Amino acid sequence: MTAELVRGQNHTLPRTRLEIRVSAGSPVVAGATLGDEHGTVRGAEWIAHPGSPQLPGLEVSRQAAADHRLAVDLDALPETVHRVTVLLALPTGAARPDRFGAVAAPFVAVTGLDGTEIATFTLTGLDTESAVAALELYRRQGAWKVRAVGQGYATGLAGMLADQGIDRAAECAAAIHEAVAAGSARSVTPPPPRTPDGERVRHPAGPSAPPAGGGQPAAPAPGALGDSGAAAGSTASGAAGPGATPQGSPTPGSTAGGPIDYAHPRRQTSAPPPPPPTVPPAAPGEPARPVAGDATGWSMDERLYNQIWGMFEDLARAVAAYRSAVDFADSRMEQEIDRALGDPRNRMGGAGDRAREEARAKREELAARAREALDRDLAQLAAESAVVEPALPAAYAGWDNPVWHGYRVPMEIPMALRVGDLHLPERTDLRIPLLVRLPLERGIWIDSGRTASEAAAAADGDALRRSAVETAVALAARLLAVYPAHEFSVHVIDPAGSAAGPLAPLTASGVLAAPPASGAGGVAAVLAQLTRRVDLVQMAVRAGAADSLPPDLDVGEHLLIVNDFPHGFDDRAVTQLRYLADEGPSVGVHLMMVADREDARAYGPVLDPLWRSLLRVTPVADDHLADPWVGHAWTYEPSRAPEGSRVLEQVLALVAAARRTGRR
Repeated sequence: MTAELVRGQNHTLPRTRLEIRVSAGSPVVAGATLGDEHGTVRGAEWIAHPGSPQLPGLEVSRQAAADHRLAVDLDALPETVHRVTVLLALPTGAARPDRFGAVAAPFVAVTGLDGTEIATFTLTGLDTESAVAALELYRRQGAWKVRAVGQGYATGLAGMLADQGIDRAAECAAAIHEAVAAGSARSVTPPPPRTPDGERVRHPAGPSAPPAGGGQPAAPAPGALGDSGAAAGSTASGAAGPGATPQGSPTPGSTAGGPIDYAHPRRQTSAPPPPPPTVPPAAPGEPARPVAGDATGWSMDERLYNQIWGMFEDLARAVAAYRSAVDFADSRMEQEIDRALGDPRNRMGGAGDRAREEARAKREELAARAREALDRDLAQLAAESAVVEPALPAAYAGWDNPVWHGYRVPMEIPMALRVGDLHLPERTDLRIPLLVRLPLERGIWIDSGRTASEAAAAADGDALRRSAVETAVALAARLLAVYPAHEFSVHVIDPAGSAAGPLAPLTASGVLAAPPASGAGGVAAVLAQLTRRVDLVQMAVRAGAADSLPPDLDVGEHLLIVNDFPHGFDDRAVTQLRYLADEGPSVGVHLMMVADREDARAYGPVLDPLWRSLLRVTPVADDHLADPWVGHAWTYEPSRAPEGSRVLEQVLALVAAARRTGRR
């Protein structure tokens, strides 16, 4: 039976391997400190936080999120540890809540590894506090207990760490917040949150509902990697009736959410389509047979979108369970060997060797059972992927999918766009499409520099830069292909003209708004044009005067591709670029940068907010992206056309033809 704790109440823990689940109404930083018998934290090395997520017997989330799962193995804690305190803090930054009184009360549950709840605690009564000690696990007379604490600190994370005896607490808190900020660029934006019954809810079709800070959901629960990484104001999928326009997507000409509606005027919601075709039930003992579109949604595209995210989450959690089981097996083996060799009688003769062999055998048995369970999950997901991948629409499909051979310019934008594939080392051939919502909520940075990956280290510098531009071209082509004609424009800044070859598919097809800008004058002209557009549209939205916009102003979506940054950029141009990255997405101006961060070191930390606001991808395989649930490092591979294929040029030719004829 679950114990529902109130502040100050304690409860005995019946087991030592636990999971602590945190649900909050806004992204929070989750961490934990280890205390001695007096409750004192002896140093920064006794703090688990996103920048240092693992300690012996303890693992916390690697980023700020609305949902967290902290893993605790009390038996694996050092003997000097008598207390584990779970900490929650609001991340710093613009457009983020700065006190817990402004968000929903956090909820904390202590569970077994099977999900059975042992104790729960709702942190009510918080107001000006921006950090809180949620609960503590403590050792008393050889047994472990949990106590609901709920002690808030208006002085924030620094004040809370100082209260626990940390020297230089302010510096430690700053380092934690810095680690959270640095992780935002590597986190995958999570899908729309779930409703209380577990179904996913719809995402607004246009940008009228602003994205939550840091790319995290503003409503409770899906579970937060977070990078990994949803918008406030999402409505339930059943909220709109037949023929109704979904909430969050104003009808043409309305002023709900702003007078300018970036959703296509013919995009409307009808009654839910019939469920996917049924298949014969599986034989007893066999796993269920996968079906494409086997998820909730008001259209097949939405079902497939939700199904892909479900597969993504299932794979993340299955691998997390496997890795946790292997870590436990390793930890138990080491403890058993230490206990056996701690007895002097076992150090002589063969007793010590037998103890080692027995401990290793138990470890191998546990690891084998964990791998068997993982293999079952992987096989089921692989079977589902084999069914889902051929059924994907063009926006979700890879360039090698036959759906592109029947491509036609669409009449409305899809829910999302595929920007690459993700996989984990446990099974590299099981690829999960990385989908980002449309319209884009954050820009994209394609890293043209050498990274820690083997593929980048082995590549020639010039070849890597060319590959980065080719990745940008492929992504721009996908965006052009999924928007209706005349509703998406692409601008290119290539200050030195070094990317003429890779840009050829865009320039030769005639889909660019203008030839690539070069030289300092070209850079200044393009930035001035787009900055003016952002300024005018923002003023019109705030004043409710969309009709007063100049007739020559294109209010469609715009993408700016910047190559070889910071070459050709002076201080004014850098400031304008940061402005476009921060303010552009909300009014339909998006940024895609092709750059090596090392080349911009001369600007110092002034560009750090720019890099962190963008989703970093690479032109070669690189394991840098984090999922929004567990925080695994996923290997990302870009979506590129197959070698020798002309599919990209053929799609761009159809887009250009539709624009010339004016077909919508």
